[in-house]
Amino acid sequence: MERIEEVLAQVHTAAIAGHIRPDGDCTGSCMGLYNYIKENYPEIAVDVYLESPSPVFSYIPGIEDVRTSYSGETSYDVLIILDTSTLDRLGAGAECFVRAKKTVNIDHHVSNTNFADINWVKAQAGSASEILYTLLDPDRVSSHTASCIYTGIIHDTGVFQYTATSPETMRIAASLLEKGVPFQKIIDESFYQKTYIQNQVMGRVLTESILLLHGTCIAGVLKKKDLIFYGVEGKDLDGIVNQLRLTKGVEVAIFLYELKPMEFKVSLRSNGNVDVNQVASYFGGGGHVRAAGCEIKGTYYDVLNNLTLHIEEQINQ
Repeated sequence: MERIEEVLAQVHTAAIAGHIRPDGDCTGSCMGLYNYIKENYPEIAVDVYLESPSPVFSYIPGIEDVRTSYSGETSYDVLIILDTSTLDRLGAGAECFVRAKKTVNIDHHVSNTNFADINWVKAQAGSASEILYTLLDPDRVSSHTASCIYTGIIHDTGVFQYTATSPETMRIAASLLEKGVPFQKIIDESFYQKTYIQNQVMGRVLTESILLLHGTCIAGVLKKKDLIFYGVEGKDLDGIVNQLRLTKGVEVAIFLYELKPMEFKVSLRSNGNVDVNQVASYFGGGGHVRAAGCEIKGTYYDVLNNLTLHIEEQINQ
């Protein structure tokens, strides 16, 4: 596949889907493609499936059209999946996969399992949104589509500060700015801005965090009772693990939050010397060398002990 047009030829119905608990790149890439098809292919009936996106993305054009469940009424000619490394991480559009006549997988995770009929996976790219842009006709990208793609890029590159940011990333960002993207609003409101409660939660995690492995690893946790007390969900916890990573002397940051009793969602961030994708993959997760995640069952202490065992192996190499 060189262009998205190749998979849209002779298509009458299309679905777009992303991973569970969609982040900025997942939401931005899915909505970017949705707007692109709506604007340039009026003959195609297109639907987008995502678990309820975070309210910080309410500015994204067409976000009100998102479907959070699949009714089973339509067998789509093509299902295009973005920013999703494995089939079991496919969110609201999971049931579309079996019934779709053709499936396409566009992603940048090194752990991607190439589970679709067509797999366009570029692990060196900074975001799925960046890859998506290279598949579109830039002359047909509107300001609406550009705003979605820019959102995805800034979220998965940490506003161009992560190592996956490349000269190509910056060239694409410049092209999007030429479309009139309100970049300052997008960066402030979707990446940096936090609610009062989110700041309280982050402050609590930072205050109660602990240093491990002679100060090379830092860990923070939120139990289920804490989530209930503050009235927050997983999508409200963005940014915590990255703030932990910025601690001086730390090689790896770990942030855990309890999904249900004895089961934790794990976010891992590395400052370069530890491949956290390798760690997460051991526990059935995945991601990138410097940013990865997984889910592990056990007590908080069991989870930390298991994770740090694998992290320590790399640090001591």
